[in-house]
Amino acid sequence: MSTFAALESEVRSYCRGWPVMFDTAVGSRMTDVDGKTYLDFFAGAGALNYGHNNPALKGALIDYLQRDGVTHALDMHTVAKREFLETFSELVLKPRKLDYKVQFPGPTGTTAVEAALKLARKVTGKEAMINFTNAFHGMTLGSLSVTGNSMKRGGAGIPLVHATPMPYDNYFDGQVPDFLWFEKVLEDAGSSLNEPAAVIVETVQGEGGINPARAEWLRGLAELCRRHDILLIVDDVQMGCGRTGPFFSFEIAGIQPDIVCLSKSISGYGSPMGLTLVKPELDVWSPGEHNGTFRGYNPAFVTATAALREYWADERLEKSTLAKGDTVEASLTELVESLPGADLQVKGRGLARGLGFGKAELADRAAAAAFERGLLLETSGPDSEVAKIMPALTISDDELTDGLDIFADAVRSVV
Repeated sequence: MSTFAALESEVRSYCRGWPVMFDTAVGSRMTDVDGKTYLDFFAGAGALNYGHNNPALKGALIDYLQRDGVTHALDMHTVAKREFLETFSELVLKPRKLDYKVQFPGPTGTTAVEAALKLARKVTGKEAMINFTNAFHGMTLGSLSVTGNSMKRGGAGIPLVHATPMPYDNYFDGQVPDFLWFEKVLEDAGSSLNEPAAVIVETVQGEGGINPARAEWLRGLAELCRRHDILLIVDDVQMGCGRTGPFFSFEIAGIQPDIVCLSKSISGYGSPMGLTLVKPELDVWSPGEHNGTFRGYNPAFVTATAALREYWADERLEKSTLAKGDTVEASLTELVESLPGADLQVKGRGLARGLGFGKAELADRAAAAAFERGLLLETSGPDSEVAKIMPALTISDDELTDGLDIFADAVRSVV
């Protein structure tokens, strides 16, 4: 490990919690250079919904590269991009009766969010944004301005302005009616709230601690935005592409956001790719007004198309994800009930699950104990108080059960 300590920046993070050198990965397992294999309940922070080196995706990618398919093309027309757009429209947008133009803003989630914020301001002529407590939207300045985590915000080094946080669903533990403060300040000429261009929201807050918003809360938010002529942006970077069951995490609420941000698993293979989906009437960009050198990474288009064809031509993956999510919930609930007084909380939806610890430091200790036992998982939440369970959607039932057993043993070892 001396090479990394000598040459790589101190900003490195995951490698500190998992101090081994990984070499190969297949499906839901990663293997280090010493031959030890780990079950993966991390899935690239949600970028590997279909597992490592998925053969259906890898085969399509190898074939494309072997025929000298275009790799880099900015926003030029290519066969790979056409096939992705046609497949995305046919398998994702049309069955859900969603009408969006597709913008390729760059290779990451934060670039998708930056494009969304920038476009909302351009469309409305307003500067202010509304975000939510414990939100996470990315690490560039615009995305950080609508992010809640104080440590990440502190890294900006300058004031983060033009955004006002509002309470997320159940922020007051059910003691305050939904949107009481938000609607009051919107309607009060003396509130000093700048008229917002848009609201940006995650339907399940991942980095914020696996906090799921209720469907009725999301519908209420969409209706509030409609009444006050505010654009609604859903950040589906981590929770989209089937992580909560349906392709889009907002489908449970029956809403149609004005703008949707996708990244992470949209490429299917862990390759860089981001999308900003925009209602056609909002697509007011001038050519080149928002751009990026790597907004046309064609190998990602190839694997994204393969993933859509393999997993989204029918409802099998969605149903499987929901069933596996129920398995995780049942296992965590049983664990909590077996440890009375441990102050544990089961959280999440679909295959975005978490176990909250009343004593925040125990979550990191549980994650470390899991690693020692051959299981990879991270923590989230403002105090890293939630052990986060996000396996690949394609994980086998046996692997899921094995991982949950390891996790339960790890938790019992630290509480």
